Amino acid sequence: MKRSLTLLLFVALMMTAFAQNKQQLRAIYSYTTFNIPGEKPYVEVYLQFDGSSLEYKYLGNNQHQATVEVVLSVKKADSLVHIKKYDLNGPLVQTGHDAADFIDLQRFAIENGTYDLSVSIKDKNAVGSPVVVMDKLVVAYDETPSLSSVQPMASAVPTQKQNILSRGGYDMTPYINDFYPEEINTLNFYYEIYNIDKEVKKDDFLTTYYIEKRENGQRWEKSFRIKKQHPRDLVPVFGSIDIRELPSGNYNLVVEARNRENQLMLYHRVPFMRKNTAVAADAISEYSATFAGQINEESQLNYYLLALYPISTPTEAAVAEQLASKPGQMDEKQAFFYTFWQQRNSIDPESAWREYKKRLDFVSARFTFSNIPGFRTDRGRVYLKYGAPDFERDEKNFVSTRGLGHGDLSQAFLTGNTSGSKGHIHYLPYILWRYNELPGDGNNRCFIFWDEQRSGYYKLLHSNAKGEVQEYGWERRLSQQQLNEDVEGEVTEQFNRGH
Repeated sequence: MKRSLTLLLFVALMMTAFAQNKQQLRAIYSYTTFNIPGEKPYVEVYLQFDGSSLEYKYLGNNQHQATVEVVLSVKKADSLVHIKKYDLNGPLVQTGHDAADFIDLQRFAIENGTYDLSVSIKDKNAVGSPVVVMDKLVVAYDETPSLSSVQPMASAVPTQKQNILSRGGYDMTPYINDFYPEEINTLNFYYEIYNIDKEVKKDDFLTTYYIEKRENGQRWEKSFRIKKQHPRDLVPVFGSIDIRELPSGNYNLVVEARNRENQLMLYHRVPFMRKNTAVAADAISEYSATFAGQINEESQLNYYLLALYPISTPTEAAVAEQLASKPGQMDEKQAFFYTFWQQRNSIDPESAWREYKKRLDFVSARFTFSNIPGFRTDRGRVYLKYGAPDFERDEKNFVSTRGLGHGDLSQAFLTGNTSGSKGHIHYLPYILWRYNELPGDGNNRCFIFWDEQRSGYYKLLHSNAKGEVQEYGWERRLSQQQLNEDVEGEVTEQFNRGH
């Protein structure tokens, strides 16, 4: 069954090859599943890197190249099912200004089941820790009729020589995003239908596809296509829709399989967003009477849009950022805001927003620091994403005697920190949050925030929650290097027990 998602991975890196300012490694990740009837299903994992966000190594002859270290692993329970570690080289360029995006595709066979998928990326030419994203991988195919994932395509050309991009007679370059800017005029996609012959026998059947509005299911009639198909155990389907006249908005790509009587047998809905200022949006006015339409002060609406990022998909966050950065376009901003909450609660989107706003108001009052709004701080982000912690421990001057070994006396005098010479470890200010349970993660999930500069501004140092910062040797940093290496002190004990 289909499950596809897109995530942005971010990590702050120091650029030295072509710039002297901090940049962010930007990459988009997604996966799809397919089946081979009579054999194993398989998974495809896609990564697309923004070349301008990477650091380049000079190779001589006026050529530079970026290199990313990738580690891909799949576990079922505690058993490792698949792992691959490799270096991915970007295209050769002459200068950093010539940097281009590049993609990677990994394909591997796998049995039906539910797995933990982990993807780690690191810029090998930059200083910094890898970014790790963990996700649930679901593979579920049997001998009954089913659909594969629907994979959007950037391009498709007839296959001349079989390669990893070949499928269904075409070499297909995946489009690893669910946002279609106005410079893209065509929505291309590919999927497969399995074992349909067991349902319709020898009768021909129909495949249809079209675009519908996500908020009300209204079909965009210009997109509707229908084709007669002959039944087989594997039927490949390649589709293409001209979206030059599709207004900005939130949509679903709908693919269907129907029998000769036009009865629906199989379908998928794939959400995507469209940005198209060249075409006037229709039916925008329907939002004017909603809670989103009542937010008619532009600076406030921009603030609310930006404050969605802790619970947004990467695409939603990017669109919200883009909308908030431009003056005007109030109708479009209100439409996006309403649709965002409707996707969280289709029955009562306003109540979902009101609940979030309570958290936002608290975060703004409690965590705003200097010119940094509360939702942009680490504590604000975690609070908005997970809610109030079940336990909080706030230590301004914690002192311990554990983990201090011989030889620390001379080091204390060298660093000017003589507290260690008296057999005590003085920790920087820190705050421990514990969540008894995080949905989709586990029990006793903790976060350590630290005030590294003693300024009152706390940053996330370490967590055991999925997808959060996991810092090796974090307690030693918190102890100002007084704690011996590879020693767990009292704060680690607090973290492990959650209080």
